[in-house]
Amino acid sequence: MIENTNEKQMMSIVAQDGSIEEVEVIIAFKFKDTDKEYVIYTKNEKDEKGLITVYVSNVDRSSGETKLFGVDDEAEWNKIKDVLRELAKTE
Repeated sequence: MIENTNEKQMMSIVAQDGSIEEVEVIIAFKFKDTDKEYVIYTKNEKDEKGLITVYVSNVDRSSGETKLFGVDDEAEWNKIKDVLRELAKTE
C-alpha cells in the first residue's frame, strides 16, 4: 500500500521474517511491452560514498496480494537501469 505523506510516498514492506519496514517510494512504473510493474524505493541509507542506496523490486499482484520480488533477468535489469538514468537526469 502506498500513501502520500508530506509530498513523499511511503510504502510498508513486510520482510520474510514478518517485520514491517517503512520505505520511501521514488518511482513506480510499468513497461508496456512486458506489462511488468516495478517500484524503486529507498530506506534513506547512505553508502560509503555518501550516496543514498536505492532498491528495485518487481511488483506482483497476480495472487490478489501485492508482493515484491528481486530482478534477476539481465535484459529486464538493463531496461530498469535506463529508467534510473533518465530519473537521474531529471533530479
